[in-house]
Order: sequence, then structure tokens, then C-alpha cells
Amino acid sequence: MPERIGFTKDAIRRLPAPPVGTRATYHDAKIPGLQLRVTSGGIKTFSVFRRVKGGGPERITIGTFPNTSIEKARKRAATINSAIEGGANPAEARRAHKDEPTFGELFKDYLQQHAKPKKRTWEEDQRQYDLHLAKSLGAKKLSGIDRSDLAAIHSSLTRAGKSTTANRVLALASSVFGWANSYGLWEGNPVKGVRRNAERKRDRFLQAAELPRFFKALNAEPNDTLRDYFLISLLTGARRSNVLAMKWREVDFDRGEWRIPRTKNNDPQTVPLMPEAVAILKRRQEVSSSTFVFPGPGETGHLVEPKSGWHRILDRDELEQLASRLLAKGKKFEVEHAEALPHAIQRARLAAKKLHIDLEGVRMPDIRIHDLRRTLGSWQARTGASLAIIGKSLGHKMPQTTAIYARLDVDPVRESMERATSAILVAAGAKRPLK
Repeated sequence: MPERIGFTKDAIRRLPAPPVGTRATYHDAKIPGLQLRVTSGGIKTFSVFRRVKGGGPERITIGTFPNTSIEKARKRAATINSAIEGGANPAEARRAHKDEPTFGELFKDYLQQHAKPKKRTWEEDQRQYDLHLAKSLGAKKLSGIDRSDLAAIHSSLTRAGKSTTANRVLALASSVFGWANSYGLWEGNPVKGVRRNAERKRDRFLQAAELPRFFKALNAEPNDTLRDYFLISLLTGARRSNVLAMKWREVDFDRGEWRIPRTKNNDPQTVPLMPEAVAILKRRQEVSSSTFVFPGPGETGHLVEPKSGWHRILDRDELEQLASRLLAKGKKFEVEHAEALPHAIQRARLAAKKLHIDLEGVRMPDIRIHDLRRTLGSWQARTGASLAIIGKSLGHKMPQTTAIYARLDVDPVRESMERATSAILVAAGAKRPLK
């Protein structure tokens, strides 16, 4: 008679291989019908072996150990047992297991039926899934996903220094399962119980000493779409998703305004355009054949991911700082023909270390694309704007200032942005750098 044991990792790993040509079978002491069969070659396979009403015993294979964990095997066995006890035959139970969607299939339904119709940030959901969930969870059946899978993804991103991203990925997975629960497509949410990382609100923005460096590196960016995107982001303070999807029909050159039809808050927003921003947009419109201000080759038709250009700007500035410090020590540094920026930076850093040059501050620390938006707001504050004016210009929706916003028109917002833009350009040493 098959031996009954408590399935644990150690217990299963210690199970001996039976003689050649035979197979050993072990019953789980916890879940009825769950078995582990061990071949003479050492292969260990979970299955459910149950007698059905009005018939004989049937076996449904679940998966091999350790690819299929004990916890997952028990979950699948419980699902199969429930189907059989409900009167289904093993073939139907097997089909039910086979027809169970993968996480990738569920995410596709979530995206099409929920995210795209209802979320302005659905493209970010798609990007996070592609980068962080597709490889590890995409092909897995829902019953095969447990808390440990999500905890492993979260832990991996956290160790890589992406603690906030780790939290956002967990939130996305939780939203997908939550949506499935609400529509009766699935029960349970394996994200529950996974501890999030503590987050602090960012207060980073470009300081006065950093602005000349930033503008110099930005003006040297060869991709004019990316360069102009960053400039418009800074000069309007608009959210990333709105600037990326900016359309010509939303721009009124006569009034010097950009009318965003729908923001993150589901409200429209009128953004005053400073003369520098108008100059950029008019130059782009003269050569544009797209409905979008910042066109892209993908499905959306507009620019989607500007991070590569952002990293180039920071790399270019770092190389400039390294070369300057080397020159101060009497060593001229030159970039080799067709040399990639990261390689040139590595060479320059090695040269600086040999000369015992302090590398503190050669790279602008922890500056992100979203900080351009914060930069405008911070410089508005520096130049005397009230919190209500700043909130209005950035499209913030704070209940305590809603009544104040309702009384604000675009004129004081424009004046505040003009003062802030002027201060930014003066600090950058650029009167009108955008030709």
C-alpha cells in the first residue's frame, strides 16, 4: 500500500529512487488524493488519484517536483477534488484545469476590458507587465501563482535598488487579480500579505548650480524629438503622459495655451505656454506630418519611452564633468571615434582615479524625468507663487484648495510660470536657448 507522508521539501528530496523498472508512490497526509510518484530515474511527479462516482479510480497529473512546489500542487489538487466532488468526471476536471487562464491571458483581458477604457496610465501598466511580470508569471496558470512568486519579484526589484518600482509592480498584479475577483473570473489574490517597501515623497528638482549643466547636455542631444520633449516637460510642468500624447489640435498659438482634454484627475487643464515653449512647438509644427507633437513608431503613434534619451543627457553631463576635472590636472580627455558614452565614461573615471581626482558630484544624483515637473513648481515657489497658484499650474487636485482653484483664471498662473521660467533660464545661463 502506498506510504502516507507529510509532504515537505526535505522529505521529498530524501525519498530514494526505487529499483529500475518500478515506481514508488507516496500519499500526501494533508490533501486527499494527492500523490507523489517517484521513478527509478529519480523523477518525482505530483498527481491526483481519485475514485469517481459511478466509476473507477482516475489519475490527473499536476506537475513535477521541484518545478511545481508542494503548495501549488496542493492548491491544484484541492481544485480538482472540488470538481470531482461536485460530480465532474476526471476528464472534465482535467479540462477545467487546462482551460484555466494563465496570468498573461488574464492580464490581456484586464488591459482590454478595464485598463484601456478606464485608465489614462494603461500604457504604463503594459510596460510594467512586459518588464517585470511577463517572464516570471505570464505563462503560469492562476492556480500555480502564490504569494511566494510575488514576494520573489518584489524582493528582486528591491535588491536592484528599485524599491518604488517593486511596489508599483505589486500594485499592478493586485489590480489584475482584484479585477478578476470582481467579475467572478477568479477567487483570491496572492499579492495579499506581501509587505511593501516604505516610500518617501520625492522633493528632488534641478538646483541652480545644476541647471547650466543640464541645459548644456540637453542642447547636445542629437534626437530633437527627445530633446524637445524634455524642454516642453520642463517649461509646462505637465505630467509625463500628457506631454507624450500632446496633439497639435490641443495647442492654441494665438492664445499661447495648451488645452489638455483629460488629465490624471479626469479633468481638462489649460496650460499657459511661455514664449520659449511656443518657439519649440512652432519649429516642430513646420516639419511635422503627425497629429502628435512628439510622434513615435509604436501602436500609440506617439513617443512612449524617453528614458534612453534621459540617460544619454546624464551620461553626457557626467563625461563633461570628468573631462573638466582631468583637464584641471593637466590631462586632456578625448572621446574616441564612434565610442559609446558609457565606455567613454568608464575610461574617464579610470583616468581620474589614477590621478586621485575626487569624483563626488560628477553625476547629477538621483534626478528623474518627473523631476522636471517638480522643478517648475519649485522655482515658482522660489519666485513667490502661492501654493494655490502652483497647484493650478501643475494640475494638482487637492480638496482643500478646490474652491480657490475655481476662482483662479489662467492669467496669474501664466505670470507665475513666466517668473519661474525666467529664473530657470537665468540660472541656466541661457536667455533663449531654444532656437
